[in-house]
Amino acid sequence: MSAEATNPATPGPAAPAAAVRRKARPRIDLRRLGRAALLGNAARGKLPDAIGHVAEAHRAHYPDADLEPLRRAYVLAESSHRGQMRKSGEPYITHPLAVTLILAELGAETTTLTASLLHDTVEDTDVTLEQVREQFGEEVRYLVDGVTKLEKVDYGAAAEPETFRKMLVATGSDVRVMSIKLADRLHNMRTLGVMRREKQERIAKVTRDVLIPLAERLGVQALKTELEDLVFAILHPEEYEHTRELIAENAALTDDPLAGIADEVRGVLREADIPAEVLIRPRHFVSVHRVSRKRGELRGADFGRLLVLVNEDADCYAVLGELHTCMTPVVSEFKDFIAVPKFNLYQSLHTAVARADGQVAEVLIRTHQMHKVAEAGVVALGNPYAPAADAPAPEASDEAADGERADPTRPGWLSRLLDWQKAAPDTDTFWSTLREDLAQDREITVFRPDGGTLGLPEGATCVDAAYAQYGEDAHACIGARVNGRLATLSTVLTDGDTVQLLMGQDPASEPSREWLEHAHTPAARIAIQRWLAAHPDSTDELPAPASSRPVPDLPAPGTAPSAAPRTASAVAADRPGATVRLAGCCTPVPPDEVTGFAVRGGVITVHRVECASVAHMKSTGRPEVAVSWGDSTACRVTLVAESFGRPHLLADLTEAMAQEGAEIVSATVEPPSQQRVRHTYTVELPDAAHLPALMRAMRNVPGVYDVGRAQHQ
Repeated sequence: MSAEATNPATPGPAAPAAAVRRKARPRIDLRRLGRAALLGNAARGKLPDAIGHVAEAHRAHYPDADLEPLRRAYVLAESSHRGQMRKSGEPYITHPLAVTLILAELGAETTTLTASLLHDTVEDTDVTLEQVREQFGEEVRYLVDGVTKLEKVDYGAAAEPETFRKMLVATGSDVRVMSIKLADRLHNMRTLGVMRREKQERIAKVTRDVLIPLAERLGVQALKTELEDLVFAILHPEEYEHTRELIAENAALTDDPLAGIADEVRGVLREADIPAEVLIRPRHFVSVHRVSRKRGELRGADFGRLLVLVNEDADCYAVLGELHTCMTPVVSEFKDFIAVPKFNLYQSLHTAVARADGQVAEVLIRTHQMHKVAEAGVVALGNPYAPAADAPAPEASDEAADGERADPTRPGWLSRLLDWQKAAPDTDTFWSTLREDLAQDREITVFRPDGGTLGLPEGATCVDAAYAQYGEDAHACIGARVNGRLATLSTVLTDGDTVQLLMGQDPASEPSREWLEHAHTPAARIAIQRWLAAHPDSTDELPAPASSRPVPDLPAPGTAPSAAPRTASAVAADRPGATVRLAGCCTPVPPDEVTGFAVRGGVITVHRVECASVAHMKSTGRPEVAVSWGDSTACRVTLVAESFGRPHLLADLTEAMAQEGAEIVSATVEPPSQQRVRHTYTVELPDAAHLPALMRAMRNVPGVYDVGRAQHQ
């Protein structure tokens, strides 16, 4: 049978979610429910006693819920599983009942609970998916089918990567499938006590490595924290026992500093006339363990946090302002997850306040709705696929291929995961990338210039940002600006950075193999690997970004051109007949504002007024000569182009210049520095008026981010 079973009375790791943590509804009595199940059903049309707990929890979230589907689902599940027993000796029906109760307490809607009651029937009994469809509709059939596929996942064999890939595809098709799976795993972990030690550890490791990170990303914190504690008890029994003793010792103390701080917070908010509920949230076992490793000896306030619940978003900031005004804030602990929600839908304000005796209390501030989502994540979304009350029924064509449906409320992480798992070239790549991604439990938020945001793992670079924003079109990315400053694609981003990605227009743009060294997200790594695998000949030996030699077939710097240069003419106003020469340091062209200076031989050199040489000659007392432009408009000018290195850049740039009628007299390309290349071109134009168009054409070449007139010092 699919569900692991043990006898809860058998010695094993203590369930950490006991009264030490918080007051909650008493845990379901499996033996009593088993006896109720064996006694048969209640009168026709009435709710069986065995699911009274489920009905009570469900009605707490949905007062008007129709319980008839639950009654019929229980009747079918109980009759189908009748005679089947768990390894502990209890009737098997107790397992789907317990799983359904977990989901009901989290606030799952009726369809999810109905599917939860039936989640093992198709795999373990003679019930078929067609029967489920006939009695409960397509939605329930879809969920039961998804969970049935997950039950076939082999958690410890060589087939693990491919089966987990299928699992995630099923999850993405409907997040409620994974909700049921997580609740199923939680109940099995709660009742793992009589399994062989080796099997306990195997199941706990898979839960730790895959299911707990998935619960985190789906935002189901209530399941995630209890799973963490259960895994902690199995894999680290000594540390778990030590942590349990610390919690018990703190609970036995008469003086609770958190209670005192909570009273002070209530007083502050009462005086400010802010309606709020202030609660003490004890830390769970793993959280206490982490804090003890971070801070050493624990103090009373370290064993919990304060939770302030308000009605409106604006009240959250009002509470924050009052606390920071009337109490001593620990500013470094402030985080705003309301303005910028976490990737798993989590929203809250985090801060901390200190007492005079040095006790520091962490404070979470959120609305009641935010709290519901923080605890239950995607489960709190209800049915994300149900159309609005006034919306037309969806057409069959609205469903995506392979039975997948669009989910407007799916967490961004899950959407990205589904995208890159389809693009993964092979199962091993998918698996290794998934494990790396799940290990990254911190996320940063960076901003786009248009005000949008990108959620990226900590340590992500501009390469990751490019693929997060543009998908495979990011192959054409040529650089970035981070907080307004030019940056290489290898630049590591930090939380709150603004990133402008510079994109080329060449459809044949190629990613560099070096990008793999700077890619940390699955989307980036898989897209690059996929391109490299599809173009082995193009990437065995990628060309250098740019040559550090002169442009082919062009004279080297300082070499005279083959024909006499055509230059714009300038006239010395007070020295008629004098020879006038345009300075090579700033290459002035009409209509630049110019000035002149006499040099040896009576020659007048003409400079742009902003040329550095002008300031130098003025400082030495050399007199200026008034000059003006003559009739000729042909000119020679030196331009400097700054670019990111990429293959074929040199050819594309010179071609763009030729199309604008520029005759290149000389050119140099300096050796690349940090993926940037500097080009210097001296060109002749038949008309100085063409210069702005030439510079625009050069800037439009993919990879070129700036073009300017030369300013030799």
